[in-house]
Amino acid sequence: MSALDEADDPFALFESWLTEAGEHELNDPNAMALATATPDGRPSIRMVLLKGFDAQGFVFYTNLESRKGRELLENPHAALCFHWKSLRRQVRVEGPVALVPDAEADEYFNSRPRDSRIGAWASQQSRPMAGRFELEKRVAQFAAKYAIGKVPRPPHWSGFRMTPTRIEFWQDRPFRLHDRIVFSRAAEGEDWSTERLYP
Repeated sequence: MSALDEADDPFALFESWLTEAGEHELNDPNAMALATATPDGRPSIRMVLLKGFDAQGFVFYTNLESRKGRELLENPHAALCFHWKSLRRQVRVEGPVALVPDAEADEYFNSRPRDSRIGAWASQQSRPMAGRFELEKRVAQFAAKYAIGKVPRPPHWSGFRMTPTRIEFWQDRPFRLHDRIVFSRAAEGEDWSTERLYP
């Protein structure tokens, strides 16, 4: 395993690590922990799936009325953590988030399996339900409503793009002398500064 290099481009390095994870991780190499917080700083964290990535940032989708959706709309800053146990690597990302354009959300929504699109209408994500039958009933109702033709994207369902201002790469090394390097910048478009951290 080669050492991390301060001269690396963080997006290119992430892409190569994600590609390698796709070849080694058994399930969901694009899984990431997403940390959000309320406006008064109370944090929460959960696993979500990365659905898009390029030099503009990291994209994921959700019900905007869910806890994470509400927190991101109220406090548009977040942190991500990718942990690839089989590769003994981790990437941490921090930055502001913003909703993706409607056309981008529509394109991704329409690429999902039909049952997943129905599920986006049926699930009142993060809210209490009386029992599993309540969800199954809602699925049946929306499946009947959209039995013919296209299933439109719900107005409460969209994506967020995190524009990173800090990306930290960590990889395991012998004797706990791990390799850590941080790329940071004040805003999108600015040059990255780099620093190596003690393990």
